[in-house]
Amino acid sequence: MRNLYAALNNTETLDNENDHIMVQIRLHSTKTQVTINAMIDSGATEDFIDKEFCSKYNIRTTQAKTTREVYLGDGQPSAMGPITHIAKVPMDIGSHRELATFQVAKLPNHEVIVGMPWLKQQSPRIDWGQGKITFESERCTTWCLKESPTVYPIPEDEAREENLKVEFGATQNKKDQRIQVSLLDPQARLPTRGSAKAASHDLYTNEERIIPARGQEVVATGISITPPEGP
Repeated sequence: MRNLYAALNNTETLDNENDHIMVQIRLHSTKTQVTINAMIDSGATEDFIDKEFCSKYNIRTTQAKTTREVYLGDGQPSAMGPITHIAKVPMDIGSHRELATFQVAKLPNHEVIVGMPWLKQQSPRIDWGQGKITFESERCTTWCLKESPTVYPIPEDEAREENLKVEFGATQNKKDQRIQVSLLDPQARLPTRGSAKAASHDLYTNEERIIPARGQEVVATGISITPPEGP
């Protein structure tokens, strides 16, 4: 997967598939807590959290001191920005707890991206080959840890699938106009967006079926879709 998140006010490209891993985190908002899979990315020079995700889970954001643009590797402004707010939220990774600070952005494919500011501050030891994270800095062992200092990653495809379940399975409210999707078949696939600019999600059949040209058939998807409540 090509990573196009670039530094704020920087134009470096982040193309290396080996510079990131997925790990489960827990964020504590003012009203609830949510478990989600975050990308730890050594190529990202900021820590990001999705704007819509903050709104959905009541994660408090505050006005940033300055507005900052986000640029892609080709130097063009990214649809992620501009950055106008930050979020400070308690975050657990395994038994490691801290107050994390994120730049609030419009993330097309992730809910949380943990980059170099976090890596420099916490200084975890990361085995990028096995994806094992060990918190052993003096800061972590003194202030952040409750139990084991080692955390293991989640395969990226599995992490993305779990995040989709969180996105589609959450309780809807009147201001949240997203649909609810439930799995009826454990082998079924949740809808996905083909690209960040796609107008809708793609559906998948969970059975093999050949449909002739100009033909029409009803095929099973293994999911149920509940539309949002009306105004």
